[in-house]
Amino acid sequence: MLPLLALLFTVSACRDELDPATFENSELSITTSSIDEFLPSLYSTKYAFNWTAANNMGTNSAISYTLEYDKKGDNFANPQKIEAGKNIYSHEIAIGELNSILVDTYGAVPGTPITMEARITATFADASVATQTAVTEFTVTPFKPFATHLYIIGSAASGDFDPTKGIAMTQSETNPAEYTYSGSLIGGAFVLADSNSDTWTQNFYTRSADLDSEMVYTEGAVGDLYWQVSAGMYKITANVTDLTIKIEPMAAPDFSDIYIVGDASVSGWDVNAPKGHFTQNSDNPFLFTMETDLTAGSFKLLVGSTGDWCGKWYRPKTDGEGIADGEMNLQTGCDPDNKWAVTSATAGRYLITIDASKNTIKFEKVQVYIIGDATPNGWNMGSLTPMTYADGKYTWTGALTAGSFKFTKFNTDWCQGTELVAVTADQDISNTAFAERVKCAGGDATDLKWKVTGAQAGIYIFVLDLSSGKLSITKK
Repeated sequence: MLPLLALLFTVSACRDELDPATFENSELSITTSSIDEFLPSLYSTKYAFNWTAANNMGTNSAISYTLEYDKKGDNFANPQKIEAGKNIYSHEIAIGELNSILVDTYGAVPGTPITMEARITATFADASVATQTAVTEFTVTPFKPFATHLYIIGSAASGDFDPTKGIAMTQSETNPAEYTYSGSLIGGAFVLADSNSDTWTQNFYTRSADLDSEMVYTEGAVGDLYWQVSAGMYKITANVTDLTIKIEPMAAPDFSDIYIVGDASVSGWDVNAPKGHFTQNSDNPFLFTMETDLTAGSFKLLVGSTGDWCGKWYRPKTDGEGIADGEMNLQTGCDPDNKWAVTSATAGRYLITIDASKNTIKFEKVQVYIIGDATPNGWNMGSLTPMTYADGKYTWTGALTAGSFKFTKFNTDWCQGTELVAVTADQDISNTAFAERVKCAGGDATDLKWKVTGAQAGIYIFVLDLSSGKLSITKK
């Protein structure tokens, strides 16, 4: 095989400087690169088609060039066609892209040579000059195209070796030979497969008998060489060209930002500066939470960097999945573009919790209760009647008697969740400022309530907007 630099030689892409005599005496011809065996390591290398100037028969006519290539014997019935334009004498295509075209479009068999034909056609602005063409053959041997995903299959992935339950690894955007997975594995064994078909006809990458860091490619057979891991979080990086694998324990996810995006969310479809941002737990960095309003519509979750529709996303397993707890797919790319669906019946305010160690999501509908001896609920934690939620606001109309009150977002037992308390002791009902108190943090010093006097007793309308942090209390 020739040195790579020699193989990459191409002619200049633009020849405006050619003397007019060149176009009067030249004979159109076309050549291709000398690369005859495509290898995965050449994925980003350019394959070049080069041609000479056509003959404009002394007319000084402008010349346009069209490049086509097709399988030999098909007479250019199904060609790839490139309109090169004027004064252009070469076309380059990445070997990885050309390799996929040969296999997917022309039925080339990986590892077997295929003979193609390339044709350059010159047309002239002066209609008196006839169209000119030149054809050449080129024979290349393609490699098996990279799979969109690799799958972690085995007891470490799903508890068994069911291929359909494999965990998808994400193909790198900059190096298509590299695949990564960041997330949890249960204790056990695994291999890598190039599909999650239930037919067991897929090919596998198994552990080398010599080194855990090396892989062996096997066609349709697993053998008995597996990687073994204990339960935990891992980042796995596999490279299918150099047949290496890294299995690295993780103490935190490889991202710290998650955003909600969609017309059901506060962000709308703004992928550049989404408003809905999850908070990462400082004690457990795999947990992310956000309390937010969801309206009828759909949404998905942007992970890491903003501004990229084909970046990293959390999406539901199926498109149109409802608001229900379960597993999610962590994917890089535009497809499949699954989204969660919110209906008018499921719209509301939710506390959403993401566990990045398991790629799971949990939805808890946020209820708010008025509690206190000034209210009909009394201090009867566990049997409280909630406020009414609609259009992003919580409302309650009822009688207040002399006494005190505060708000709670839970109805289980004391100190189990978040309260909304006054900001001063015995706060007057005319002062609607409030603060959050989580699981009784601060003790009695933070257990501040509103005070209702006998003169203030009566029927009141409460409107609480948690998104804006505003409370109104109006006597009816």
